[in-house]
Amino acid sequence: MKQTWRWFGPKDLVTIDDVTQAGAQGIVSALHHVPSGAVWTPAEISRRQAEIARMRDGAPSGLDWSVVESLPVSEDIKKQQGDWREHIANYKTSLRNLANAGIEVICYNFMPVLDWTRTDLAFRLPTGATCMRFDLTDFVAFDLHILQRKGAEDDYDADLRDAAARRFANMTPDAREALAGNVVFGLPGAAEHFSLEDVRAHLAQYAEMTEDTLRGHLIDFLSEVAPVAQDLGLRLCCHPDDPPFSLLGLPRIMSTEAHYRTVMQAVDLPANGITLCSGSLGARPDNDLPGMMTRLGDRVHFLHLRNVKRETSDIRGSFYEAEHLGGDTDMVALVEAALKEEARRKAAGRSDWSIPFRPDHGQDILDDLNRKAQPGYPSIGRLKGLAELRGIVAALSPRITA
Repeated sequence: MKQTWRWFGPKDLVTIDDVTQAGAQGIVSALHHVPSGAVWTPAEISRRQAEIARMRDGAPSGLDWSVVESLPVSEDIKKQQGDWREHIANYKTSLRNLANAGIEVICYNFMPVLDWTRTDLAFRLPTGATCMRFDLTDFVAFDLHILQRKGAEDDYDADLRDAAARRFANMTPDAREALAGNVVFGLPGAAEHFSLEDVRAHLAQYAEMTEDTLRGHLIDFLSEVAPVAQDLGLRLCCHPDDPPFSLLGLPRIMSTEAHYRTVMQAVDLPANGITLCSGSLGARPDNDLPGMMTRLGDRVHFLHLRNVKRETSDIRGSFYEAEHLGGDTDMVALVEAALKEEARRKAAGRSDWSIPFRPDHGQDILDDLNRKAQPGYPSIGRLKGLAELRGIVAALSPRITA
């Protein structure tokens, strides 16, 4: 399992020097400054590779750009509106440019409007560490009373609506503004940050879209780009919905094992694969992460290893980002399943037998609390997670056989 680390580029407060000292073996990055739908040019790809390859003093970092996360799928493609055909053509061009640069693994997602959703980006734990949290009551307060989405009342029962109303009434103006900013924060480092009016406009365009329609659009997209990726020797891997249940009335189509199986079967090519994110999928109590790794492992091209602590047993409920070994997912069992899949691939002679993983998210601890890095991406908290995951791999690897 190749140990990788997400890096948001030169503006990231966690530097390539930090990543090198953490002992990671590769970088997960993207061209966040390039708008969705535009071509990633060879010059921009090469510039990012050069930034990764050197430390601040010019010495070689020993790191390569191992995984793209993400080559974004535009809203036009998801809705099949506007310039969506041109954007698919540009996506294919970007894939060719990445292949020519020697990068083989490309992560993307098909979540409408927002890439991930949290209500608190610095939730304080009893230890003094902070983490990201999704509080369902806060989210409903945002939906009903800040965003004021049309028809939102129909999505929640009376008890939850009443609790959200009380929560909203007790919020200060600053707290309401902070909640709105947290919910629409989206993907850190992304070129597009949405205002409330942007969100309302996008939601209106999705108002009549069903899960079946959105799934059809994903399958149409993959029917175009997966054969290109296959010919180029690339591995596409779709990230799950985060959180893995419907929000803001939007359809969710990559939240369960059944969702993934449907899409993998619809475009049945090895290049059409999975980013198995244990944190996103683990926010649902009915998702069996070690089992998914075992049953779908042939198509798992990338692993996000993080843990969440669910605060209820409901499918749609509150949760927070736990320590990597401290949440509801059995991380030892999941890593063991991944190592067994690697052994099977190696025995079969597959060149892609090594599955890259990264310690996804992390709690802000120690000096992280002063550095104010991207929410979810502190240096020391992720280093702690990587060390714990590295220990699991080291302990299990000698015992794993195909």
